[in-house]
Amino acid sequence: MPAGEIRSASQPPSASDSSSAYEDDDAWIWAQIKAEARRDAESEPALASYLYSTILAHPSLERSLSFHLGNKLCSSTLLSTLLYDLFINAFASDPSLRAAAVADLRAARERDPACVSYSHCLLNYKGYLAVQAQRVSNRLWQQSRRPLALALQSRVADVFAVEIHPAAKIGKSILLDHATGVVVGETAVIGNNVSILHQVTLGGTGKVSGDRHPKIGDGVLIGAGATILGNVKIGEGAKIGAGSVVLIDVPPWTTAVGNPARLVGGKEKPKKHEDVPGESMDHTSFISEWSDYVI
Repeated sequence: MPAGEIRSASQPPSASDSSSAYEDDDAWIWAQIKAEARRDAESEPALASYLYSTILAHPSLERSLSFHLGNKLCSSTLLSTLLYDLFINAFASDPSLRAAAVADLRAARERDPACVSYSHCLLNYKGYLAVQAQRVSNRLWQQSRRPLALALQSRVADVFAVEIHPAAKIGKSILLDHATGVVVGETAVIGNNVSILHQVTLGGTGKVSGDRHPKIGDGVLIGAGATILGNVKIGEGAKIGAGSVVLIDVPPWTTAVGNPARLVGGKEKPKKHEDVPGESMDHTSFISEWSDYVI
């Protein structure tokens, strides 16, 4: 368990798609968040009222998250109460949204060394909050409530500086680290266990219509400032170096670097970074099989 984390009576349940495992994981995470909030309120009285109203006054993670998102994204004409009802109804009626919210919290806590607690992520990580709001806007989009979905997208862009189209498809265990300037186009697809740093663009080339945005496989790491354009496929476990411009498919377990990007290494011919231990190389190194591939 990382230093500084509050211990409960048991360790978190292992990841599973079963509903009972999700409920156990959800309960464990929520207990951790409340314990962290109580600790922080005691050590920093200036935050006590904020922590009570945002976390401790709520019976569940989805209600706390809905309240927090509603207050963050509201405006003079888009009221926090309306947004709260919108979010809580979405989370209550779609268990996959709740499961993804929990998985994203764990992703930030486990992959980002700067994440000191689950409550820190819930309250302060705008990448985390932007992704949860996008999942709700995606649900609205699928329900043909597109004006409201686009209005929510606009508020997320204004408040968090993250622009994700409501139609984009996003998996779970997603980490948007820092998140400022991230742009994800309408037909983009992002798999599970993906880490994306700030100023990343998943865009179109401007030359085609229809299905025109990147498809990001499971376990991909995209470095800061990288640009991936067009309907290209980034394979499972691939890495995109910071500042790279990618216009071609990247095979699984391969690194792409440069402008225009060139391919390096790969699972069959890995190029090891001898000077840096794999476990400290990047956000995907929590899966040991990936730790030998250089970025």
